[in-house]
Amino acid sequence: MNEQLIECVPNFSEGQRPEIIKQITDEIEKIEGVKLLDVDPGYDMNRTVVTFIGNAKAVKEAAFNSIKKAADLIDMSKHKGSHPRMGATDVCPFVPVSGITTEECIELSKEVAKKVGDELGIPVYLYEKSATKPERENLAKIRQGEYEALEEKLKKPEWKPDFGPTKFNAKAGGTVIGMREFLIAYNINLNTREEKYATDIAFELREKGRSARKGGDGPFYFKSNDILKYEAGSYPTGLDDFVGKTIDETIKYCKEKHNFDLAELLDLNGIDPKKPEGQSVKIPGKFKHCKAIGWMVNKYDRAQISINLTNYKVTSMHHVFDETEKLAAERGLRVTGSEIVGMVPYPALLETGKYFLRKQHRSTGIPIRDILNTAVQSLGLNDVSEFKIEERVLGLPKNLDTALVEMKLTDFVDEVSRETPAPGGGSIAALSGALGAALSSMVANLTANKRGSDPETDKILNEAADKCQEIKNTLVKAVDDDTNAFNDYMSARRLPNKTADEKKTREEAMQNGLKQAVRVPLNTAQLSYQAIEIAQTVAKYGNPNSITDVGVGAQSAYTGVLGGIYNVLINLKDIKDEKFNSDVRKTCEELKDKAQSILKEVLDFVESRL
Repeated sequence: MNEQLIECVPNFSEGQRPEIIKQITDEIEKIEGVKLLDVDPGYDMNRTVVTFIGNAKAVKEAAFNSIKKAADLIDMSKHKGSHPRMGATDVCPFVPVSGITTEECIELSKEVAKKVGDELGIPVYLYEKSATKPERENLAKIRQGEYEALEEKLKKPEWKPDFGPTKFNAKAGGTVIGMREFLIAYNINLNTREEKYATDIAFELREKGRSARKGGDGPFYFKSNDILKYEAGSYPTGLDDFVGKTIDETIKYCKEKHNFDLAELLDLNGIDPKKPEGQSVKIPGKFKHCKAIGWMVNKYDRAQISINLTNYKVTSMHHVFDETEKLAAERGLRVTGSEIVGMVPYPALLETGKYFLRKQHRSTGIPIRDILNTAVQSLGLNDVSEFKIEERVLGLPKNLDTALVEMKLTDFVDEVSRETPAPGGGSIAALSGALGAALSSMVANLTANKRGSDPETDKILNEAADKCQEIKNTLVKAVDDDTNAFNDYMSARRLPNKTADEKKTREEAMQNGLKQAVRVPLNTAQLSYQAIEIAQTVAKYGNPNSITDVGVGAQSAYTGVLGGIYNVLINLKDIKDEKFNSDVRKTCEELKDKAQSILKEVLDFVESRL
């Protein structure tokens, strides 16, 4: 049910003239399929961060048009601001949210970059996941020297742009484009007003870590005489007993007493402890792709750990949250909740919900909204401000307001009963299959993860519940898909057919429409068959007191199989592609036979227990 969704966050070098910013964002809002989420201007930085989302085609067009408008309106030769910048559109990242792969998003970023370089004459560098060289992955490295250094940089072979001219564009400057992972701005709240505690925990969490020291007193140094030296009062608690010892003795102590490989860390950082000038030593933090600081938030009357998760697929909110609770408890503190600033990707919050359900020894095979609510409750996302799932989750699966499945049950039944041909048997077949899968999921969840239950049985039933939810969600969508496919065919029939070309176009559209009107109910039949298979498993392992629910579910799913097949066959007779026709008929016959056989087994088993 996931729609294709990409987030684009262009940064424009203008934050002081609202009328200029408005003209740029107007170019974005003109594009159908794009939604402008946020416009965040900074006067002193003289920079505006814009956030919009949409499908690949729409985002691509909106990004290019906004970059073009910025190049028309912003003169970088006159630009001043506190934020580093090198162009009118300084950076334009694309972030895959749902329905698109990393590789596809990288390709999209390259297509936009090429178009900007070729058509606008702007030098473009690719960064992050789109980078063509390792040294260009980091935005700060590309932007070093900023706009003022760009003219000379372009003359150097190693800084030849990925797209566009090597000639300096004095008005537009240069632009950096690429695909990056979604950045989650995530704050964790503590029951203290002491900023130092939040800072201390932030150092433990963040990838950069902390200097090997106590509190904030200063790092320790190795000197050329092989003896560990400290600035006054700077050594960590518990390490004072090796002050004055050799490097080898210190390394051994760190490993044995603190499970900290000082030798490896020095080597990784290219530090030679025997250099006369000495080097400070960093102890790495617990999480990759995690940036964190501590601060006091007067508005909330508590300290917060402010976190940026730059790759939530590697480091998640729930793992950082759990670790923060441990670190807080060690300091006599409590985590009161947390806060997401801005948007969060649907897959990130969904996985968080599943993580906490597993910790609670509960099934993850439950409705999506229940999983998301579990995430919100477990992270305490309503602690300092209200968190509304509908407004804050990017890529949240949802139906159109006009969708059949959004109707009240009585209204849907009335709609089916009217004299219109759709919704008809195909939609009802999909609904039947969805209800069949839902009943098996219910029985699996009623049985598994109870006190004294068998772990192997729990595993079988949890997997069954997960699969049932997947089938249920797809078939619910098929309720509308079937009606839409029929309506598309009817639209094709209404095409003009007076001339030879019109007749040919109409016939092709009708044949394509019929094939789609076959594929949708065929998928309904196949998924409903899978629901019967799962019902057989749940009948065997589920709670005997709920076995009749499994029987009703299997019978309902069989209606989905048979109803889907009927809708396939009624449309096949008008399809002229003989191979397609023959292959689908054979599939339907085999599917019907298997469904009848397994349904009989399930019902016989159910009735034997009554």
